[in-house]
Amino acid sequence: MTGLMELKNVSGNLMNISGISAKPAQFSGGLSKAADTPFGDLLTDAIGNVNQLEAQARTAVDGLMAGKGVDVHDAMIASEKASMAFEMAMAVRNKAVQSYQSVMSMQF
Repeated sequence: MTGLMELKNVSGNLMNISGISAKPAQFSGGLSKAADTPFGDLLTDAIGNVNQLEAQARTAVDGLMAGKGVDVHDAMIASEKASMAFEMAMAVRNKAVQSYQSVMSMQF
């Protein structure tokens, strides 16, 4: 049961990192909070979250290897969270590079 809750938390964290909402979009007539935040700040926060998840995974695996009472499934869940967050960050990076290259190849 804990694994399902962890999976929901991971998917929620990934949605927060990518700016995706599980709720349907509603027109508010104004700018949203995410629109007010510069893209660089959003990217910095996302990278910080990835780094935090990787540190948690490293701590869990080290605790498992040292026999400090960390369960195998907890270490595996932490490792998968970090892996998924890293893959998401790489996908965003690849899309940003692809977009940059497309803009640079445009002729004016």
